[in-house]
Amino acid sequence: MDPAGHKYFTVIDYVIFGLLLVASMSIGLYYAFTGGRQSTTQEFLIADRSMKCLPLSLSLMATFQSAVAIIGTPAEVYAHGTQYWFIGCSYVLGLLIPAHIFIPLFYRLHLTSVYQYLELRFCKAVRICGTVTFIFQMVIYMGVGIYTPALALNAVTGFHLWGAVLATGLVCTLYTALGGLKAVVWTDVFQTVVMFTGQLAVIIVGVHQAGGLSEAWGKVRDGGRISGIDLNPDPTVRHTFWTLAVGGVFLMLSLYGVNQAQVQRYLSSRTEREAVMSCYMVFPCLQLALLLSCLMGLVMFACYGQNSPVEQQYITSKDQMVLYFVMDMLQNFPGLPGLFVACLFSASLSTISSAFNSLATVTMVDLIKPHYSMTEARATLLSKLLALSYGIICLAMAYLVHLMNSSVLQAALSIFGMIGGPLLGLFCLGIFFPCANSIGAVTGLSAGLLMAFWVGIGGFLTRMPSPVIPLLNSTITVPDVSENITAATAELEADRSAGLHGFYSLSYMWYSALSSCTVLIVGLIISCITGPTKGDDVASGTVYPVVKTAQSYLKPSTCCKTTAEHKVDGQKEMNGTVKEDAGSQEETQRFLPDVELETSV
Repeated sequence: MDPAGHKYFTVIDYVIFGLLLVASMSIGLYYAFTGGRQSTTQEFLIADRSMKCLPLSLSLMATFQSAVAIIGTPAEVYAHGTQYWFIGCSYVLGLLIPAHIFIPLFYRLHLTSVYQYLELRFCKAVRICGTVTFIFQMVIYMGVGIYTPALALNAVTGFHLWGAVLATGLVCTLYTALGGLKAVVWTDVFQTVVMFTGQLAVIIVGVHQAGGLSEAWGKVRDGGRISGIDLNPDPTVRHTFWTLAVGGVFLMLSLYGVNQAQVQRYLSSRTEREAVMSCYMVFPCLQLALLLSCLMGLVMFACYGQNSPVEQQYITSKDQMVLYFVMDMLQNFPGLPGLFVACLFSASLSTISSAFNSLATVTMVDLIKPHYSMTEARATLLSKLLALSYGIICLAMAYLVHLMNSSVLQAALSIFGMIGGPLLGLFCLGIFFPCANSIGAVTGLSAGLLMAFWVGIGGFLTRMPSPVIPLLNSTITVPDVSENITAATAELEADRSAGLHGFYSLSYMWYSALSSCTVLIVGLIISCITGPTKGDDVASGTVYPVVKTAQSYLKPSTCCKTTAEHKVDGQKEMNGTVKEDAGSQEETQRFLPDVELETSV
């Protein structure tokens, strides 16, 4: 091993990595110069509502199967076992609820930005608050998403840090700005295939290096890495069945139910049925991605056992373990390290391109178009410039992340999850509670964000080592200092579950649930105090009929006799008129009984 801990790429590794970037760029150029040539905002932002369910499902999976997950999940399984796998249980409700509630509601409103719903249901101020919150969320995550894999690659292989950042950032920016949503979706499909291929190849070769399948299984079993179901109800325990399977539902809903990057894909579907089917089809894709990541962690343990490369000081962070394993155990297989790095950066490209496209959409549709009238050609050009601008901002955020330490990186990732919860609560407030008003919505969102940041940042600061303990008594001698530190540390650990320490120790998997419930409770209380919204004042099609739906399940014979009204309140202006298509409306009215029948089967 080289003194710096680096293992270098061969020529074929560089070639494979370069082919990934060239192929992604070629897809963007293809859609920039074919079809409608991205000459309208409809084509650029939502692909003329012409996408099929298979590419959409792969794109939905790839959007949040980021490089951070590919390098983080195997390291988690290596260190703590397969308990994390139970997050897959949350995928059931986390995808069924969007498929049967959020997608039909948003699709029938003919939205382009999901935040248009907030203006239809509440008012323009709520829409702007939701849009600004989403922009803040995605801008933070962009820098982390592109910088983290580049940093790990640099630490293990010596690959030029800013060369990797600039290569992925610029390529991603160009094909997103040139090819629009069609390019983003189809590059996601290509990058998903690369991701699965790279992970599967590493697993197969890793099992061979560990001595075969039975030998590898014996090692991980004897090492205690096959976890049973932990039914501990304590919410402060980092990973249990309840935190992962129940808390994970709220995280999934915030990602696949109300996040613009995902909703934009549903809205680009040809029909409502295909939008729902794409949500169903993403379930096996997510399960496969989770399975491959967990298997990689187990294979790493079978090869290294308890002799972690971090403890051996070959690397400085567990986030570098996956790349170290690839470069260390698979160095005799030329091209395989390059394939896995292509897999890693495919995940990064898919996440960042989705962020660019969704940010350009909400900025154009929610913040610019309602206030400035312009021609279609000018609006399309401005949308492309917005995507390009967000690409530059991404690179600036990556540099800002570079100035921070690793613990701040973890805090930034937590912030991404903390902001999703309040947005989920805001949409649920509007969809399920007709009495909620605009004042309650804004107040609830603010309270949810405050709660999320209070618990998240408070927990982060609580876990940091405190340098002020020795200064509490300036008269003690040096031997007493160490004794007091030990006693204070023990006392802190003993009281960790009490008071604010117990509150701050809440598992990060509950952040989304806590903040979304805060939005609902505060929003409903304020709405009741300031005067609840009357039924006649609620725009039709913006509230999910919970009672009627429950009655229809209790009385199946009357299901087919009820017809829902799907007309949008056309008199309420947004950034443009809401169009109604008679054919698609008739199709969606026929669709719900079919879905209910399939579900009951």
